[in-house]
Amino acid sequence: MALLPVEDALERMLEALQPTGAERVGLDEALGRTLAGPIAARRDQPPFPASAMDGYAVRAADTTAVPGELSVIGQSRAGEAYSGRIKRGEAVRTFTGAPVPRGADAILIQENTEIAAPGRVRVKESVAEGAFIRRRGLDFARGEVLLDTGRVIDARAIGLAAAMNNAEVAVRRRPEVAILATGDELVPPGAEPGPDQIIGSNSAALAAFVREAGGMPRDLGIAPDDASEIARRLDTAGGASLVLTIGGASVGEHDLVHQALSQLGIRLEFWKIAMRPGKPLMFARRGRQLIIGLPGNPVSAQVCARIFVRPILEKLLGRPAASRERTASLGEALPANDQRQDYLRARLETASGGRLIARPYSRQDSSMQRVFADADCLIVRPPHAPPAEAGSEVTILPL
Repeated sequence: MALLPVEDALERMLEALQPTGAERVGLDEALGRTLAGPIAARRDQPPFPASAMDGYAVRAADTTAVPGELSVIGQSRAGEAYSGRIKRGEAVRTFTGAPVPRGADAILIQENTEIAAPGRVRVKESVAEGAFIRRRGLDFARGEVLLDTGRVIDARAIGLAAAMNNAEVAVRRRPEVAILATGDELVPPGAEPGPDQIIGSNSAALAAFVREAGGMPRDLGIAPDDASEIARRLDTAGGASLVLTIGGASVGEHDLVHQALSQLGIRLEFWKIAMRPGKPLMFARRGRQLIIGLPGNPVSAQVCARIFVRPILEKLLGRPAASRERTASLGEALPANDQRQDYLRARLETASGGRLIARPYSRQDSSMQRVFADADCLIVRPPHAPPAEAGSEVTILPL
């Protein structure tokens, strides 16, 4: 069977995939969610001309004679505006954020004044018309669209939505991702493994990755090496947009995911990808549900998640597709590559001038999670890439 190129595999996974539906949530629940529609301002900000500094609201023309004096006729503070109108030779004590009284066209800042007498202020420096006044709508005007569909909501977006007087926002529903580990050799973290068993770490890592990418993980546990039991567990994932199985996707007698899918009447769309690590990945559909059989080796599973699972979740969430690839200088020479696209764990260094240098680790075994956790990036080497000298430019995927 010919190995499927990475780009072709991803394209086939994403075809006909539609974003999830929308729901409205309060701002206190919106962090990390994805906007399902644009948000427009429901008011002007500021809603009135406002003072940018502590000082005095004046007519600029009354400050041309320096030194000079003005009569202080009242005050304007945030939440309580001066209700009258400033006339020639008058000033209103005004504080930052307060509405600028009618008739005033500038703020004479406090540092450029001094008290001349009770009810009188001395002008020590003239001020230009419009100085230190935030005009109405300076930040935004009612009806302006300030947050676009597909925006991932962070603290800044929440602050802006609140300032626009929105208590709720429409967001995409989180895609549910069911995760099923397989293998008699696995026990969950914290359990006491038998003499021939290991700790199953993939489910925890993938669940965390799914949360980071905006999805909602559901752990289906660890299925033993029994095709019927694997099929039964898979049949409980009917509501999930995506199902991830871990292990059992290769060619051994105990690699039973394919058999389990057959029992459920699910046919593989493709199997075996031209990539390293991650070659034995398999893909199927059950109606609108996607099923990805990930390799059991931890690094293989996590690299495949970054290459395939993240773009799937982004499309389900309606987020704009964005390439994360960057370039760096190769820190050490690499030999020619074979027919598979390589993803080499590497650490990043910053040279003079800010140039990035990617140094691949000498050990790339797909079981070595310590190296993966320490790595800063993956060096991407296309199929049949020729030998690469130290200092040559390479494509990297930051981790």
